[in-house]
Amino acid sequence: MKETKILNGTKAIEEGARLILSGELVVFPTETVYGLGADAFNEKAVGDIFKAKGRPQDNPLIVHISSIDQVKDVAKDVPDAFYTIAEKFMPGPISVVLKKGDKVPYGVTAGGETVAVRMPENKVARALISASTPLAAPSANKSKHVSPTTAEHVYDDLKGEVALIIDDGPCKVGIESTVLDLTTDIPTVLRPGAVTVEMLGEVLGEVVASGKVIKIAKSPGMKYTHYAPKVKTVVAVSPQHAVEEYDKCVREGGNPILVYRNIYKDVTGDRRIIDLGVSPEDYARRIYSALREGEQIADEIIIEELHGGGIEYSVMNRVYKSAGDKLV
Repeated sequence: MKETKILNGTKAIEEGARLILSGELVVFPTETVYGLGADAFNEKAVGDIFKAKGRPQDNPLIVHISSIDQVKDVAKDVPDAFYTIAEKFMPGPISVVLKKGDKVPYGVTAGGETVAVRMPENKVARALISASTPLAAPSANKSKHVSPTTAEHVYDDLKGEVALIIDDGPCKVGIESTVLDLTTDIPTVLRPGAVTVEMLGEVLGEVVASGKVIKIAKSPGMKYTHYAPKVKTVVAVSPQHAVEEYDKCVREGGNPILVYRNIYKDVTGDRRIIDLGVSPEDYARRIYSALREGEQIADEIIIEELHGGGIEYSVMNRVYKSAGDKLV
């Protein structure tokens, strides 16, 4: 077991870079969720990510860079469309699948010939990468558990597994990056996120969303259950259904919690609720913290369903997986 420190500021970046370059794992903040980082070119360090998380080896990692020029270190035959996307959305919450560069070990790509590349908006993340090297990183949680949006969430899952957690407060987006595949004939969204299908279509002209199952996954989050609390979790198709499920659980001796925006407080009444704010952006930013809080204080979590496109579609991609597609 390692001693796990939580640090912030310049000293945290300096210490994180030293650890990365010595082959250690370091947790770092991004605008989406906290990442569990290792030197992307160090095969042993990359392998340690999978051990720390309990992550299947066939679930690929994203390589994080600090400048657009670094894409040449991790990918080859980079198409013009990448630079079009980069100019509009990078740094930001988007990962782009490209042909794998020779320096990237196959452990990063789950044996595949493609690699997902992202330049985070978070300045601490980019400073850490600039001071060290491109970082291979998934979310910094135990595999299949709710993704972490604070340093405390990471500590709860990975205490003793990593030497350092760099704390930069709560993540401002709150769900994982959009993953866009540019190795297909038509640019294809493999995982929705804050950079929406609609936003990408405006830039590229033609984009499709894909939910197909592939033998070797090109993107994280495609082959396994993710984002799941440790207690029963369901999605309510309406506030009225949520209240009915809540009351049914109470009658049966259960201890439920509603995870809802406060715009429905007239419907939810005095029932216990974890507030997701008002807007869909509030919902996305708070949902993972709410699920982690809910699993600590309840034995059933009942989540509000959003019905729109854009960020609402993206966040529900995560919520349905957290509930195992159980609707009430």
